[in-house]
Amino acid sequence: MWGNTWNDLGEVRARLAAGADPDGSDHWGPALFQAAAYGSPEVVAELAGRVADVEVLDEGHTALWAAVFHRNADNARALVEAGADPWRPMMNGWSPARLALAGPTPGLFPPRDLALTPEEAAAVALAEDLLPALESIDDDGHSIACVAGVTAAEATRRLGGTPVTEEERDDGPEWVVGVTDVTGGCVVTQPWNWYASDQRLLRRLTRGTRGYAMYSNPKSGEQGAGAIDGEITEWDTILGLAPPTEADSAEQVLLKFLYEDDPEAYCCGYAGLRLTDARPILGPPDLWISLDPTR
Repeated sequence: MWGNTWNDLGEVRARLAAGADPDGSDHWGPALFQAAAYGSPEVVAELAGRVADVEVLDEGHTALWAAVFHRNADNARALVEAGADPWRPMMNGWSPARLALAGPTPGLFPPRDLALTPEEAAAVALAEDLLPALESIDDDGHSIACVAGVTAAEATRRLGGTPVTEEERDDGPEWVVGVTDVTGGCVVTQPWNWYASDQRLLRRLTRGTRGYAMYSNPKSGEQGAGAIDGEITEWDTILGLAPPTEADSAEQVLLKFLYEDDPEAYCCGYAGLRLTDARPILGPPDLWISLDPTR
């Protein structure tokens, strides 16, 4: 119905004049929400002045929340001018105003009696370190498991791994993974295939702790799984693409906001790992180990 018109005020006005419904929706959601996320403030203001309710909910949030989530501060200001409420509760406690506190424009809305918890503030600070540290990752085909509070030596023991040399690794790479100590835990990696993200490995690695694994699938995108105390809690997650939903916990909403389009950083952030560069993910690791695929 609308096409890629969210930055073209003249085109949007022409379509409205021709009968386009400002409250209309398509596969990508309501028009105002799409404009709030991806368009210009002029288009947002035009649609906000025409819709029946600027505060209507879609998938548990308002257009203002979408603008904040996609870091479009000018669009958020246009929606507030049109009557949107920054403090309206939604998304498991993440109102637009609280979400803004975790982003690049914490002063977007006037001060009010709300703040991030110490745990949330720590998650934001970790993301600010992780994102630039991992920005060099631009390839695919690799897999990782990020595990909290477990050393590389302990991960090797839990997986029943046998250390191998670089040459031995090259001779039988299918069931060989790398392990590397990092601040907060360890990273298990296979830079060329999916095996480090195998859920059997993740269950063994996360006994008594938590972790997140992913495979950067060249065909279908970044597929992830989370585990706590050896139990898979999330699976078949398409990291970097799936927006938050009402079913997500408050922690999941925050992580999706902090690490939108950065799946490797999401895994590290979930486990609370602090990496200074991409070596633990892309290699070479501290140690190569060979695993028994039948376990």
